Amino acid sequence: MSDKTLATTYQGYGGGQLVNTELFMEFRTSCLSFILNLFGSQHPYYKDFLTTVTEIKHQDTLIGKGILKAIKVEIDGGWLQTFKGLVSSEIFSDFLEMAEHLLKEKYKDPAAVMIGSVLEEHLRQLCVKSGIPINDEKGGKAIPKKADTLNGDLGNLGIYNKLDQKNVTALLDLRNKAAHGKYGDYTQQQVEIMLQSVTDFMTRNAV
Repeated sequence: MSDKTLATTYQGYGGGQLVNTELFMEFRTSCLSFILNLFGSQHPYYKDFLTTVTEIKHQDTLIGKGILKAIKVEIDGGWLQTFKGLVSSEIFSDFLEMAEHLLKEKYKDPAAVMIGSVLEEHLRQLCVKSGIPINDEKGGKAIPKKADTLNGDLGNLGIYNKLDQKNVTALLDLRNKAAHGKYGDYTQQQVEIMLQSVTDFMTRNAV
């Protein structure tokens, strides 16, 4: 959405660079909702976005894109592990309900990231339950395994069947497309199916 908004940049009457109003407001609203749901209203990401991404300017949109990039780094690094108590099905359910709300509002991209992140954390919890290491040791440091690796470990040990393993691979691929801004590679309907698939998978493979 940020790149789509930036693509509308034009020279304003006052000499500054502006962007399309409708796209900017859609970008701002969806991002604020996404960040609020993930981190809460007191987190620096939310406060920074709320106070700095305010005008329909090229520069404001760039700032917003930068904040999203920072959030993406945390998501790729397994940010869900930092959420205290995010091991119960009740809390997982809350996050999936947030994603469902985003989908109803037609915000498929943040919804896809959220659903995929919940799936990744569920894979980690399944590994912990099954005694599978969730980190690799590199240079004396514990490096969290990527979701695809966790899925492979779980499938190879028969924690769930090969059909589930292939389905999880596809779901993680959709999440990665969303996290890397490839928004045209999937549809609203596919994210809706993703939500249902993750819900079913977690129900059948409970922690």
